[in-house]
Amino acid sequence: MALIDKARFPRDKACGDLVGPRGVQLLADLRVALPAATRVGDMVVVGPTGRRVRLPCAPGLAYPGYGLAVTRCTFDATLYDAALAAGAVPVAGRAGGLVGDNDGVEGVAVDGRPPVRATTVIGADGATSAVAEAAGLVDRRRALWGFAVRAYLGEAVELPVIAFWEPSPWAALPGYGWVFPGPGGEANVGIGVGTLGDRARGREAARLLPGFLRHLAELGLVADGARHGPVLGGWLKMGMVGTLPAAGGVLLVGDAAGLVNPLQGEGISQALRSGWAAATAVLAADGSPGRAAARYRAWLRAEHVPYQGVTAAVQSRLLPHPRAISALGRVLTLPPVGHALAPGWALFWNELLNGSGPSPGHATAVAATAIGRALTARAGARAWVENEALAPQGAQ
Repeated sequence: MALIDKARFPRDKACGDLVGPRGVQLLADLRVALPAATRVGDMVVVGPTGRRVRLPCAPGLAYPGYGLAVTRCTFDATLYDAALAAGAVPVAGRAGGLVGDNDGVEGVAVDGRPPVRATTVIGADGATSAVAEAAGLVDRRRALWGFAVRAYLGEAVELPVIAFWEPSPWAALPGYGWVFPGPGGEANVGIGVGTLGDRARGREAARLLPGFLRHLAELGLVADGARHGPVLGGWLKMGMVGTLPAAGGVLLVGDAAGLVNPLQGEGISQALRSGWAAATAVLAADGSPGRAAARYRAWLRAEHVPYQGVTAAVQSRLLPHPRAISALGRVLTLPPVGHALAPGWALFWNELLNGSGPSPGHATAVAATAIGRALTARAGARAWVENEALAPQGAQ
C-alpha cells in the first residue's frame, strides 16, 4: 500500500483537536495509543444570552464515555507512523490526477513523478479533495461548505465549550464557536462558519475571531482571550451533500466524502471510522474495485446516511436565517428546557444514538430523530444524501 502525502510529519493543521467517543473506541480497537492526550467528558453549550447547558458524555454499548484532546500535530504524526509500521510505503508529494480509463483506475499522478500504480484509491485528502475532483465525484456548487479558524490560548479550560454567539443582537453566527481543553495547559479556540454553497463567505471566520475571543472573556470562559501562535484555517465539507463517496476504484473518506457533522462540526471520528470501513471493504473485495465501492457504500448507508441526511437538511434551512438560529439557541439554553433535553441532546447532536444502549436520553434522541425526519422529508439536501450520493449507478 502506498501512502501519498504532500506533508512532512509532524505538521500542524487547523482543527478543534478533539477526538469523539466513537473515534476513541476505534483507536483502542486498532491498538493505536495517542501520546500526550487528555481525556475530556461532558460538554457545555452556551447560548446567546450566556446561559449554559451541560451535555453529559455517557458511555454507550459501542463507545466509551469520554473523548480525547490531542493536537493535530501529534495526532496525525501518530497515525502516519502507525501506518508505516503496518507496512505502508510513504510517497512524498501531492496526489493529483488519476491514471486510467473507463474500465477503472490504474494509478495516481504525483507531482511530476511517475504515477503510483493502483487499482483502488482511497481519497483522504480533505474537503477540497484533488482525488474527488479527478474522479468527478464532487459537485462543488451543491456541497455544504464551511470554513473554520483556530488559535491557541496559553491558559487551561476545564470542559469543552460550544457557543451560540450573536455578533450583533438577534443575528447569530451562522455556525459555531468553541473553546476546548488542550494538552499542556493550553486551550484550543476557534470559529466555524457555514457558508452553504458560497465559499466567498469563508473569510468571515477570521474576521470575527477577535470579537469572539472578547465575548468568551466577558462570559468568564477564558481569562483574557490573548492568543498565541498562528491562526490557522481550513475548509469543511458537511453532510455528504454534493459528493459521491465511492465509484469504481475510488473511495472517499472523511472530509473528502463530506463526512462532517452539519450541526457541530465534528469530523475526526467520522474520518477515522470511514477510513477503517473503506480499507475493510477493499480487503474484503478480493481484488474487485467495484465490489469494494459497493461494500463501502453499504456501510455508509447504514452508518451515516440516516443522520447526515436529516442534519444536512436542517443546516441548509437554518443557516440563511440568523434570527431563527438566535431564537433556537435562546430556547435550548433556557434552564428548564436545557436541563430536560441535555442527555438526549448530547446523543443526537454528537451522532451517538446508534450504539448508545438504554440511557436517560435515549428516548429524547429517538424523538429528535423522528421529528427531524418528518420536518425534512422533502428537503433537497436530504434527497441528495439518501438517493443520489449512494445510488447504485455510482458504482458504474
